[in-house]
Amino acid sequence: KLILLLLFQDTSPDEALVSVPSGPAHTDSEEIQSEIAYPDGRVEKVLKNGCHLIFLPNGTWKKVGSDGKTVTITFFNGDVKQIMPDQTVIYYYADAKTTHTTYPDGLEVLQFSNGQIEKHYPDGKKEITFPDQTIKSLFTDGQEESIFPDGTIVRIQRDGSKTIEFNNGQRELHTAQFKRREYPDGTVKTVYSNGHQETKYVSGRIRVKDKDGNILMDTKL
Repeated sequence: KLILLLLFQDTSPDEALVSVPSGPAHTDSEEIQSEIAYPDGRVEKVLKNGCHLIFLPNGTWKKVGSDGKTVTITFFNGDVKQIMPDQTVIYYYADAKTTHTTYPDGLEVLQFSNGQIEKHYPDGKKEITFPDQTIKSLFTDGQEESIFPDGTIVRIQRDGSKTIEFNNGQRELHTAQFKRREYPDGTVKTVYSNGHQETKYVSGRIRVKDKDGNILMDTKL
């Protein structure tokens, strides 16, 4: 059952990306050694290369590799399930064009047709890479972090407060009471929920405005 989130061990990100399972039952060069037809309609073929092919009446067929550990099941609806020797399971959903890979260590990776990739880690952490390469991480303690292609980083805490780090060195803090922006030169501008604005300069100057922009205080010398 797919977990479709719109928004993550030992496996690296590159290793976690897999190709869509595919592969014909056998090629003309793979000669059939024996064939058995069962009363229930199943047909089993043993190839000279050691592979076993089992065909079901409903169109589903199963291929067991010569190693006995690599198994590919192609379902009648186009879905494909692969079980690798290390017990990695790769399931391709034909209708959704989505690949769901489950690794032995519990890591699950979903690849969607639009290029979105989700990683669900055993500890509950989730990481989503969107088609525009934005990366969103959902942590088990309720925190979130999004890294955008331009380098902007947004962090959301459990209480809903938000921190934004811009690529130009500016930083913002959003809470229910105020929004504060910090500039690289040390200037800090705060806008409170009642609309009042306070700007503190590195020189020590403080300027306060009301919600309409009228200056209430300015300590400029």
